[in-house]
Amino acid sequence: MERTSKDHKKGRGDLLFLFAVILLAALGLVFVYSASSYNAEVQYGDKFFFFRKQLIGFLLGLIAMTAVSFLPYEKLKRWGLPALILSLVLLALVFIPGLGKSNYGATRWIGFGSFTIQPSEIAKYGFVMFTASYFAKDPGRMRKFSGILPVLLAGLTICVLIMLEPNMSVTMCVGAIMIGMIFLSGASFKTIFAICVPVLLAVPALIIAEPYRLRRLSAYLDPWASPRGEGYQLIQSLYALGNGELFGVGLFHSRQKYRFLPFAESDFILSVIAEETGFFGVLFLFLLIGFVVWRGFRIARNCRDFYGYMLVSGITLAFAVQSALNALVVSGTIPPTGLPLPLISAGNTSLIVTMAGMGVVYGASRHTEKTSSHKIYR
Repeated sequence: MERTSKDHKKGRGDLLFLFAVILLAALGLVFVYSASSYNAEVQYGDKFFFFRKQLIGFLLGLIAMTAVSFLPYEKLKRWGLPALILSLVLLALVFIPGLGKSNYGATRWIGFGSFTIQPSEIAKYGFVMFTASYFAKDPGRMRKFSGILPVLLAGLTICVLIMLEPNMSVTMCVGAIMIGMIFLSGASFKTIFAICVPVLLAVPALIIAEPYRLRRLSAYLDPWASPRGEGYQLIQSLYALGNGELFGVGLFHSRQKYRFLPFAESDFILSVIAEETGFFGVLFLFLLIGFVVWRGFRIARNCRDFYGYMLVSGITLAFAVQSALNALVVSGTIPPTGLPLPLISAGNTSLIVTMAGMGVVYGASRHTEKTSSHKIYR
């Protein structure tokens, strides 16, 4: 298939994509403040506590996004395996006593004094870099199941380490990214089916293996059976969604954020957004997220080589999958589990890494334009 890129002015890249990403992160700042101000004042005596941290993450994310956007994406190709190794090392460090930090029964962070990072957020993109690099070295690998095994091994190893934290939600996210990237590589439907069947069979087994997952499943099926226990969070989220109706109760006027809804500034920030801006506010937010995803895949399609296509597609896919899973959890469509809404939820690791990833995507659009006089073949 032959085509030329004539969509943008030379060297500027997809400015609409860039603007949408920054707008999402800026909206995140507003809603993190709204969702967290009361709790921050009660808990820390400073209503700007979470907002200030998010602002620092936003500024660092802008710096990271700008820096990587000037880097030709081809230079990342040789860093695929090192990125995977770094991801595995960071995930393993979580389990070292004194280094790993626990919260609410899960050990998901590495702490250095007051500074913490969440390795699972880095691991998603490390896996994307490795997979893109691996398939690009020999695009014919995906035609044989044996050629896909290294990607499966890498993805499953990351999933196991994240599962041990435990963190079921991010495990599901990485699993979906793994299957999605294998599909995007051009693997046959027979191969995809052979991978999906055991993965789907493993999900109920993993739920049964842990009592707390069974309790969450029960709360999902009937949250009002335990309104003060496992069903509490989902009930409060549904109250927030219902309170918002069509137009919302008004910015900064959420009632559920007054310590009724747990994790209002992070995993369940979408509930606060829905309550304050209503159906149309959430619709606008997801149209904006959908726009970023569409432009991301569009940039991937226009990349001049297979590596760029896989790298940009993988980053976009990771963003899309995580956004969708968060929305499904908040609305009670799937069992409740902790997963931030990318670019929106409080959390510096997620924000900085996601913005850096989006910088790679934007950089690919700039780099593609600089070679727009060359015809692209697929």
